[in-house]
Amino acid sequence: MAKPLTAAKMLAVLKAEGLTVHEHSGWKTHNRDDETGKPFGPVIGVLIHHTAGHGDKEVCFNGRSDLPGPLCHGWLGKTEGLWMIGNGRANHAGAVDLDVLNALRAEQSPLPTDNQANADGNDVLYGLEIENLGNSEDPYPDAQYRQAVLWAAAICRAHGWSEKSVAGHKECQPGKIDPSFDMDDFRAAVKKQLAKTPGTTATTPAPTPSKPRVDLSRLIAAAKTDPGAKQGHVTYMAGTNLVEAALVKLGYLGKAYAGDGSFGSTTVTAYGKWQYHLGYRGADANGIPGNKSLAELGKKSGLFTVVA
Repeated sequence: MAKPLTAAKMLAVLKAEGLTVHEHSGWKTHNRDDETGKPFGPVIGVLIHHTAGHGDKEVCFNGRSDLPGPLCHGWLGKTEGLWMIGNGRANHAGAVDLDVLNALRAEQSPLPTDNQANADGNDVLYGLEIENLGNSEDPYPDAQYRQAVLWAAAICRAHGWSEKSVAGHKECQPGKIDPSFDMDDFRAAVKKQLAKTPGTTATTPAPTPSKPRVDLSRLIAAAKTDPGAKQGHVTYMAGTNLVEAALVKLGYLGKAYAGDGSFGSTTVTAYGKWQYHLGYRGADANGIPGNKSLAELGKKSGLFTVVA
C-alpha cells in the first residue's frame, strides 16, 4: 500500500521511463474524490483496460451519461500516444473481487479467480485505457503496446512494486474481458522493463490480440447450478456472458435473455438447441456444455476459445 503519486510526480516518473506524455487540459484536478467522498488511495497496483472503441479520448475524460469521468488516469491512443486524463479517484475499475485486490496488495501469483464483485477497485488502482476495439481482431501497434508496458513499469518502479502489482480488468471484475491480450505476457514485459535502467526501453513487440477464454469446468458448474438457484444467482459471469452472446449471435437465444451472467433455464434450453443442431440427441443435447460443442460454439461465433 502506498500514497498516490502527485500529478507532478506522475509526470516525472512517466517521462523518466522514456514516455512522451501529453496533458489533457484540467487533468491535474480531474477526479471523483469530492463527488463520492472517497479520496484515492492508498494504492496497491495498476489496472489495464481496452476502450472497446476508437477515438475515445474525450469519452474517457468526460465520461458517459451513466458514468461520469474521468474513466481512467491515462489514455493510450493507437497513434496519438499517452494522454493524462485524471489525477485521483477515477471511474475505471468498479466493483472488483476483494481476493484479487488482496493478492495484488501482497504481490501474490497467480491471481485468484475473480468470482465476486465485493470491493471498490476505484479506491486503490491506477487505470490505463488503451484505444482498441477489443474484438480479438483489432491489432495493437508495437509502439502502443510498448508504451503501455512503460506506463505500468513506471508506476511500479515509483512505488517499489514488481510486475505482480499489475492486473487486467478481466482478472479483477467478473464479466470483463479487457484487455484483449494475455496478461501473463504483459507482466513478463513489465518485469523485463523493470530490470532495465529507467529511460532504457526493453524490446516489447505487441502480441496478437487473443480471444477471451471460457473455462469448461466452471461453465458446466454454472449450467448445473444457476437454473435451480435463487433468481439472478451467478456462478461464472464472464464465461456465461460470452456463451450467451455466442448463442444470441447464432440465433439460438433472444438478446433479452443474455448478459446477466446467470446460466438460467432459458440459456440451458438454447444451448440444448445448439447441441441438437450439431447432431446430438437425447441426454447429449441436455443443454449442459461439453468440450466439443463449446469449442464449436466459440469457433462459429468467433467470440471465445475454450479451456478444458
